[in-house]
Parts: sequence; C-alpha cells; structure tokens
Amino acid sequence: MKKYNIYLSILIFGMPLLLGACQTDNYELGKLITPTNVDFTYEIVGADAENPYGDGTGLVSFTATADHEITYTYSFGDGTDRKVAPDGKISHQFSKTGVNTYLVTVDAVGAGGLASSKTMPVEVLSTFTDDEALELLTGGSSKKWYWAADQPGNIGLGPNDRKYSGNEHTWSYWFTSTAWHPDKLCMYDAEFVFTKTADGLTFEQTAGTAYIPADYANTIGVEGNTCHGEDVVPSLYGVKNVSFSPSSSIATVDGGYRGTTMTFSDGGFMCWYVGTSVHEIIQLTDDILKVRIEGTGANAWYCTFTTTNPNEGNVEYNDLVWSDEFETDGAPNSANWTYDLGAGGWGNNEAQSYTNNPENVSISDGILKITAKADGAGGYTSARIKTEGLYEFTYGRVEVRAKLPAGGGTWPAIWMLGANFSTAGWPDCGEIDIMEAIGNDPGYVQSALHTPSSSGDTDYKGSTVVADASEAFHIYSVNWSPNEISFLIDGEIYYTYVPQTKDAAHWPFDADQFLILNVAMGGTLGGTIDPSFTQATMEIDYVRVYQNTD
Repeated sequence: MKKYNIYLSILIFGMPLLLGACQTDNYELGKLITPTNVDFTYEIVGADAENPYGDGTGLVSFTATADHEITYTYSFGDGTDRKVAPDGKISHQFSKTGVNTYLVTVDAVGAGGLASSKTMPVEVLSTFTDDEALELLTGGSSKKWYWAADQPGNIGLGPNDRKYSGNEHTWSYWFTSTAWHPDKLCMYDAEFVFTKTADGLTFEQTAGTAYIPADYANTIGVEGNTCHGEDVVPSLYGVKNVSFSPSSSIATVDGGYRGTTMTFSDGGFMCWYVGTSVHEIIQLTDDILKVRIEGTGANAWYCTFTTTNPNEGNVEYNDLVWSDEFETDGAPNSANWTYDLGAGGWGNNEAQSYTNNPENVSISDGILKITAKADGAGGYTSARIKTEGLYEFTYGRVEVRAKLPAGGGTWPAIWMLGANFSTAGWPDCGEIDIMEAIGNDPGYVQSALHTPSSSGDTDYKGSTVVADASEAFHIYSVNWSPNEISFLIDGEIYYTYVPQTKDAAHWPFDADQFLILNVAMGGTLGGTIDPSFTQATMEIDYVRVYQNTD
C-alpha cells in the first residue's frame, strides 16, 4: 500500500480548498490550530475628558491581538465591507451623524483557516454632514441617475499614487473613454435612484448589470471587461444606506475635489464593480455626478453620471431619404447643389475666392472633387457648394465619405446651416459643423456647434485624430435628434452635445438645415498658408441622409 504526506491549506471566506500530495512512506496531517486569547483595543481620534466620543471625524484606530493567529479581519457593524488587517492594526471612519454605537467584531484566523472572534461595542461621534450633496443627489425626495454614456470621459483610469509629477493621480491620466465607448455598451442601460429618507440617504440600482474591468475580474476569477449579474455580484440590487464622510485620499488633498465621500452599505456600488463600496465625489451638480473609485493595486477609476437618460436621446435613423452618389461626371447635380460665389468666407478672413469653375469643383469616376488652388498671383480659388433651397431637413443622420486635402493653410469643412439663415442671421440660425480639419495640424479633425449662447470660437466642440485622413476615405457623420447631437467618425462617437437648457440660445436646432461642402484657405482656423502651396483636393464619395419614415 502506498502512503502519503498531505499538505492542507484552507483559505477563509469562501476561497478554494487547495490540496497538494506527494508519494512517501509516511502519513501526516498538519495541525489545525484555533487562535486563543483574542482581544482588541481601540482609540477614538480626538477623544478626551470633554469629548469622550471623539472630535467628530468618526475616526477610530483598532489594534487586535491573539495567540496562534495568522491574520485578522474586522467587521465594523456599520454596513461597510469587511477588512483584512494582517498585523491586527487598522483605522476606520464611522460616518453616521451623531453619537452611535457599533458592534465591532474582530476574527483572528489561524492555521487551516480556523478562527476565533471577539465583539465589543464602540460608541463614537460623527459630525460630518453634506446637506447640499443630499439635496443634489435626491432633488429633495428621489432622483434617478444614469451613466453619462453620451459624454466623453464617462469612464477613466489613472494612478493612485504620487510617483507621477503634475497631479496625474487626480484625473484619468491613463485612459479616458469616448462617448458610447464600444467596449462598455453593456453597462449603459444601468439606472440608479438616490432617495432622501427620515434617516438620511438610500441608494438602489434599479436596472442594468455590473461591469467588471479586467484588473479586478482577474482577482475574483471571472471574465473581465464585460457585464455580470447577481450570480457573480450578489450585492448588485437592493436598497443600500449611504453615509457621507470627509474625503481623505491623495486626490482630494491635491485635486480640489468636493471633499465628500459616499459609502454604500451591504456591498453597494454604482454599476462599476471593483470590490469597493466607497465612492469619492469629485463634482456634484443638479445633473452631473463625478466620482473617483480606488480600484485594485495603484489604480483609480473615474465615473460620470447624469440625470438625463442618454438612451432616450440617442435616436437611431435607418431609412435613406436623400443622397448624392456623384455617379455622373461633370458638374454637381443642379437639382441637389447650388454655389456660394466670391471672396471673404463670411467674416473668417479666408484667403480664397469661391467659384463654380470645373477646376475647383467637378465629378469624375464617382467622386466629387473640391479643389483649392493657388492662382499664381498671390491669391487662391476654391468652391463651396450647398443644398440651400433645394434640400433642407430637420433631424436625421448625415454620412459623408471623404478623403481630406493636405497642405498648410487648408481648411476643409462638411457642415450645415439653419435654413432661416437669410432672415434670422448667424448665429441665431444655428450651425452644425460635421467635420472641420486643419492642414497645419495633419490628422486633427473637429466638430462644432454654433449657437447664440456660444458662437465664434465656440465651447460646444469636440476633436479627435485621424492619422490617415488625407490618405484614406473615412465616414464623417452626425446624428441629430430632438434631444442631442452626436458626431462620429467611421461609426464611433467622439463628441455629443446635450444642452441642459433647450431654449433658442442653446438649441436653435429644431428647424430645417441645409448641407454645405467646401475647402477654405487660411482664415481663423486654416491659419498660415504654406508659401509653396499649389493645390489640394477634398474627395467625396457620397453624401447620405437617413431619417425614420415609419
């Protein structure tokens, strides 16, 4: 008969049982030792004869001792997560306002995972409140929140230490998501409710699942960078109590944050699951909540939420209602396009004169070509075509497949203007810039909106980089709905405009607009023109407009 030594290691709190075996001539079973003489002491920060329950911060320092222990775990009796303290020493901040008694339990864990525990009451004072945060989160009663999916940066990742210069640990230095980030679409239907109660504040996730990033998923042995339900995260749903406490992270100290941290009871969290219920508030307004969550290792995650449901604003338009495929050689179809002629560029200090000459605008081999040229006398010619008076529409998706010109000073644009331009004037008519590029900054592409509230160098704009914009065709598009306007390149959103106030000053986009295609030279955006410039062409494969006809 064979004999074995068996080495047995039982990991606590539901972790796997690991067995190892090797063939020998003896049989032994290691000793399973239960810790004894478990005890702990505590010191309430700021406690003295006049303030027996502390200075109001709610901070308490604990020290546990035992015989035959390997490590310790604490449960603080306030609904927060259990914490491990290998040497028995730990600090905890109790945040319920007033003098409250908590039953604190320490478990001393010994060989084989056997544990002994001790429980004692701890009476401590917390005076920290953030009544404004309570009102903003709940609207005074109950308020629903959503992922700010239509805003760039709704998720970010950065370092959680000071080894970087320049305060990189206070913002998403490593990663900032795009709007409607394609890897995170499964989480964007999550909904959250904060409710003001007689006892304070509660939280509940009422829809959606839990998104688990790869770094934390690896620690719990599940698939990462995707969504999971209650089978993986049992604390996903259900009403949680929320307590406020003063923030103390390195980011709060250095980053000018609000200074308030939210802690959810019973393992609660806001969809983004990295094993913690602590969410540090960066910014909080009536409709925006930005939080920082310390993740695994040296990581910190940044999450942005809003009270405007982005899924309601993201209308999909699927029916092709108008297009020009540029299949006939020669001049652009006069049933679709007319021309702006002359110099000036509408006040942008542009250097070109617009013409309808074939050398500036023509169709060949299924491609519309708009060419800016040096005229040999220190001037430049180009073309600007438009659908004004021929095709105008309200709401829809516009797609333009184009290859952009190259050269310092070129300023190609694909854009729209309010059909009431001739009577209302600019910017009251509203302008939607689907694509603008700058030849002096190759690859830079931006979109912008001009309104009475922000015109000229508008605040309402987004940009990205398309490295081969002058070498390859890309699809530049806008999705214009009654609630928001999103800009995309090759189907990926990089900027979305969602005004909180839908008045004429912020939203002149509830009436017809017409399409414009042009290449300008110089001016306020084009900048300095390369002295050696001769000509450059914007090539357009098609222009398509989609709406819903049902």
